[in-house]
Amino acid sequence: MDSIAATLPEIAVEPGVVAAGVYVDGRRLRDIAIDEAGAWSRKEGHVVWIGLKEPSAALLRRVQAQLDLHPLAIEDAAKAHQYPKLERYGDAFFIVARTAQLSGGDIIFGETHIFFGKGYVVSVRHGASTSYATVRKRAESCPVLLRRGEDYILYAILDFIVDNYMPVVESIGEEVDGLEERLLRKVLSEGEINRLYRLRRELLRLRKAVVPLVDVCQRLQHADDVLIEASMQPLFRDVHDHVRRVQEEIDSLREVLAFAFEASLMAGQSQQNAITRKLAAWAAILAVPTAVAGIYGMNFEHMPELKWAYGYYVVIGGIVALCGLLYIRFRRLGWL
Repeated sequence: MDSIAATLPEIAVEPGVVAAGVYVDGRRLRDIAIDEAGAWSRKEGHVVWIGLKEPSAALLRRVQAQLDLHPLAIEDAAKAHQYPKLERYGDAFFIVARTAQLSGGDIIFGETHIFFGKGYVVSVRHGASTSYATVRKRAESCPVLLRRGEDYILYAILDFIVDNYMPVVESIGEEVDGLEERLLRKVLSEGEINRLYRLRRELLRLRKAVVPLVDVCQRLQHADDVLIEASMQPLFRDVHDHVRRVQEEIDSLREVLAFAFEASLMAGQSQQNAITRKLAAWAAILAVPTAVAGIYGMNFEHMPELKWAYGYYVVIGGIVALCGLLYIRFRRLGWL
């Protein structure tokens, strides 16, 4: 088979097509053109694996014509911003999964649309997404597993998508831990509080991308719903477990962020209350000399102690004594 593949002409890759090949018994037979996909997919024991990235409408229509794909699925695949789902069209299936990457501290989302049926798997990528060349290379390096055909290819793609969620979650988790530690030492700045809010919002968007895959993986585990070989169902169960783990990590981080956000607000309010108490205490202390000075500043001819030689010293001493008593009192109350 390898000698036959070596003599076949190399197929030029056209725009929008990342890779297109046909596999037999777990080994790559040759690259193929899109217009050959239908004939190869109908051959017994052959599997066509096509990878597309932001294809044109014309290219999608050619793929549709070759593999007899449903028009509604093609319409969805032509546009991004689809909700993660699994839809069945006769013996063919259409899966939408969201991908996620970190860029500059923010999560960038993309989409992967997968057409899956007897003899073929077609993946369509939109937006931010890691290339599936790694998936293809890993699968081709293990013919024993790739021999399972389109079921294994579908599993490999979904497993790769789910595994790429974890670095995003772990990176956010490290940043959340750092913010939490700073919160225990001091009141967070306005910029750090804004970052807390943005992280919580980003995690909510990530959760909306991850949670629907739980249902997709559950359906892939049941032969009565999706035509997956029984021997492959444990692999999809493993993907399901990974998705649930990602979901639990996201929920845990969102709870920590909610607590940190509330704690930062409470700490800020506590700091404001402390400042208010200090200002009130000093205002009360300063009220004593202000009141005495105001009384003696009135222009009356007959006032007590005006002619007394020690009157000034007595008044000043009284002011200092009263202010001292107020200061000691406020210190004991914790206001100063």
